[in-house]
Formats: sequence, structure tokens, C-alpha cells
Amino acid sequence: MGILNDELLKRRDIPFCPIHPDSDQAKSAAMLLLDVPGITQVRPLSNRLLHIEYNIKYVTLRALEEALREVGYHLDNSLFNKIRRALIYYCEETQLANLGYDHSDSKSTTEIFTSKYANREHGCRDERPPYYRNYN
Repeated sequence: MGILNDELLKRRDIPFCPIHPDSDQAKSAAMLLLDVPGITQVRPLSNRLLHIEYNIKYVTLRALEEALREVGYHLDNSLFNKIRRALIYYCEETQLANLGYDHSDSKSTTEIFTSKYANREHGCRDERPPYYRNYN
């Protein structure tokens, strides 16, 4: 008995906190998530709500949200969203365990966005040549 791809494809909304310097977090997060393996569709529904479709065989909501937090996005942490997140995390992990997939061997959340973050413009660039930076 095979697994249908529809069972592995998840459609979720990620709400962002309104208190953040970036007033359009959903749009900037969508641009960041476009090339992540396993994500089939990502689009902002509003300034604070991101709709995402992904295959849990490659990435889970927990990994996506942890990676977004590490990069500096603020997710909505209302009681309702905390409970909803916990339920989704549990269901996805249980479904993966029942199918025999193990995400502990997969890339960590920091590795998901490493290449995207390195190419992004930010103020953490060290303009010195490598031989000066590695001088001991």
C-alpha cells in the first residue's frame, strides 16, 4: 500500500507578530523561502500572514518556523497560535514516524537558509581579505 503525495503535502499559514521593524514580514519571508527544497508554493496573504505548501518528507513546519526565528522574524505567539503550532508539530512528527522517515538525520534549521542568508544584503560583511581574517 503506497503513500499518496497528497498525504505528504501540507498547506499551512504562518502568522507574524505586528511589532517588528519590517512591516511586511510575510513578503520578505516568502522571498526567503522560495528556493528551499520541499516547498512547492509560498505566497503572502497579507502583511502578517504567509501561506505555504510543503512536503513533510523534506521539511516540517517546526523546521521552517525555527529557521525563520533564527533569521530574525517574529512569529505570532498568541495562545491560539501556540496551541495550533504544538498540534501541527505533533501530527507531522507522528505521521513521519509512522511512515519511517527520520528528520533527525536531515539538515538542521540553520543549514536550510545558509546559502540564502549568505547572499542577502546585511551589515555583517567582513571586507578584509581572507589572509587577514584568519591571521593568528
